[in-house]
Amino acid sequence: MKKKLALSSFALAGLLIVLASSLLFGQRQRTTIAATSDVASYLPASDAVAIIDVKRLLNETMPSIVGSDPAKLAQANAEVDKFKERTGIDPRSFDRVALGVHFTYPNANTTRLETVAIAHGTFNATSLAASARAAANGKAREEKYRGATITIIDVDDQMKMLGVWNMKINELAICALDPNSLALGSPANVRAAIDAGKRGRASADLVALATRDANAVAGFGANVPPELLSKLDVGNDTIAKDVSSIRRVYGSIGSTPTDVSVLLVARTDGEQSAKNLGDTVQGLQQLGGLFIGRMAQPRKALAENALANLKITARGNELEIRTQVTAANLTALIK
Repeated sequence: MKKKLALSSFALAGLLIVLASSLLFGQRQRTTIAATSDVASYLPASDAVAIIDVKRLLNETMPSIVGSDPAKLAQANAEVDKFKERTGIDPRSFDRVALGVHFTYPNANTTRLETVAIAHGTFNATSLAASARAAANGKAREEKYRGATITIIDVDDQMKMLGVWNMKINELAICALDPNSLALGSPANVRAAIDAGKRGRASADLVALATRDANAVAGFGANVPPELLSKLDVGNDTIAKDVSSIRRVYGSIGSTPTDVSVLLVARTDGEQSAKNLGDTVQGLQQLGGLFIGRMAQPRKALAENALANLKITARGNELEIRTQVTAANLTALIK
């Protein structure tokens, strides 16, 4: 049976996605990401691509949101240190991480995300791989593939990636791709990165969408294949039809000194589809206020801020959704 979502749940889920994205990547200072020609290096063919400015995430985002609470900031930094201790890899040495995601469908009711992370930085990738072997305390093995050495370590732990989001890691494969690039993921996905090579195999269109905003802390672009949409039953034929018209999504997370902004764009199969989808989202926006009223502070204040600033615009075959929240509201929620 497909997972069923009621209309109200669908509205709330959309709002939570926006708020969660703000929480993960919001920050209070604007700097410009330098243009790089190797942003897609080693990314295998992917259904989705995301680019994260790790330096800004760790050095600006986390301190700006939790800096007034020394205990919370120490906890976030401790999670980064835990990742380094268990894997030998220090995320603070990363400048940027490019994520390539491939959708697979093991059965009629399941979608699996096969993800590989390509970390670029000023580190020596070969030395980092050696550190990973040392940190594994004997729970590591090596695999040779196309002249490269893949180190596979047994982590088997719940960890916070980059000190921010929880992820269960069982086996982690690590491979130095060049002196300043490192692949992390499952053994199969790391092998795919090696196959992709320096030029990469990810769609240039998706990479362009993910890097569209040079000032973003994070950007993404993703195809939305019919197989993915078929897993979603929204419990309403009209909404299902509108959602099924989406062919691609992209967006970014950005900020001003006082506000965090979120952009999400859905590219549909035609202008009328974009208009219909916009009408549906506006209807869900009106329902959102009903659920916010039941929230406790400070989550309620943040949700009200996001909903009040929500702007929905149809342009040609695209539906653009923008919102922003104050950094102060994010800080209150973290505390």
